[in-house]
Amino acid sequence: MLIFTACGGRNSQEKAESAELKTAITLKQNEGEIDISLYLKSLDEFAELERAGTWLQGMAVTESGIRENAGDYAGAVAAAYKEMALAYGRGIVEKKDIEQGLINLLKIDSGKDVITSANAVLAFFRENWTEASADLALLFDEYEEPDSFVNWMLLVCALEKNREDRRSGAAYKAIRARYTQFPEYWYRGAKAFSGSIAAEYAENCINSSTQGPFADECREILAVHTGLKTEDGLFLKTKREIELIISQSVNTANPALLDSLFPLISLPDNPYTVYATGALRVLTQVPVFRDYFNTQVSASSGRLAERLSYICRG
Repeated sequence: MLIFTACGGRNSQEKAESAELKTAITLKQNEGEIDISLYLKSLDEFAELERAGTWLQGMAVTESGIRENAGDYAGAVAAAYKEMALAYGRGIVEKKDIEQGLINLLKIDSGKDVITSANAVLAFFRENWTEASADLALLFDEYEEPDSFVNWMLLVCALEKNREDRRSGAAYKAIRARYTQFPEYWYRGAKAFSGSIAAEYAENCINSSTQGPFADECREILAVHTGLKTEDGLFLKTKREIELIISQSVNTANPALLDSLFPLISLPDNPYTVYATGALRVLTQVPVFRDYFNTQVSASSGRLAERLSYICRG
């Protein structure tokens, strides 16, 4: 895992080893030579885990180590970046730390393949799409799956350069099963697509990391899609977020937790406000919630007071 550590992933590695992932996947060596069939079998197992919706912190650390041991240094760099990109999307590491890790990798005497692949990944990270797509396309071999992380990066490059590229758009949608837990997959799709598809991707991005670095922009995408002002996106919450807040409030018998939904129900009509208002109205069947809403009506004004009055009527 030297490549991953050099990439700046030491803290993530320590968390992975002590927390989510304990894997028994190993790579056999025979007299110093790699058994290619076992190497590919290991990668296939990782791919199937991801396609089943499992993308745990630390999984790509192990993948990077397997690739490195097999001499696939370009793949090891890509897997290390995958681990850091997931951590960034979940708000665990900062963007500057990833960039510095890639720069550090370029400074060590790590061989031509590592330096070339690190440069390609760094170009992608910096959103130099033309350079990144050219470099990435030359680095990876016939063993790459159609939904591999590298091919995801290539599809991002293609769509960022031309959002009317229907073939790349179709290919991007086709690989979604492998990336359900990856916030940036949803974010890039939300930017690349339009209409209800963009809205779906934006909502999935928020749900995958509600406080992550992509969430605010995706809320803006949802706002525009529903006819609201861009700045209204700050107050939008997805249906899953609404349900979670209400569930926490009911389970703790604490109506005050619902205050975080008040900015949402103060917005002009949109599907998320309508959904939240309807869900809150059901709670008035419980006396403690009905009394709380009645108290809030008298302390509110404007659209919020109107919506709370409607909720209180049950």
